[in-house]
Amino acid sequence: MRIDLTSVCVDDQDTALRFYTEVLGFVKKYEVPLGEYKWITVVSPEEPDGVELALEPGHPATAAYKAALVADGIPATSFAVDDVRAEFARLRELGVRFTQEPTDMGPATTAVLDDTCGNLIQITQYT
Repeated sequence: MRIDLTSVCVDDQDTALRFYTEVLGFVKKYEVPLGEYKWITVVSPEEPDGVELALEPGHPATAAYKAALVADGIPATSFAVDDVRAEFARLRELGVRFTQEPTDMGPATTAVLDDTCGNLIQITQYT
């Protein structure tokens, strides 16, 4: 068994697609219109056939959940990077807002950013 797909609920799918591709650097794999919403997935350019991240339209039930996570500073998901400090500097230069600067956490260094779509996202460098 392996992870094939995971998702984050986003406030606006078009805004999310721009942020996740143009800022974070993921590549769009699917964008299928489904009435009012779309089935949108992105992948790492390093693993185009790897795990997909679905940019799910916000469901009314997710609003309170997402707000509680953000209020408590809890990331919705985490992405691995080779150099968290370099990625932090690159993203900050692009105007990304961080809620946690790079912090050593034992076997990993992490930073947490705001994805502009209602989520906090952690980036992690494993040592």
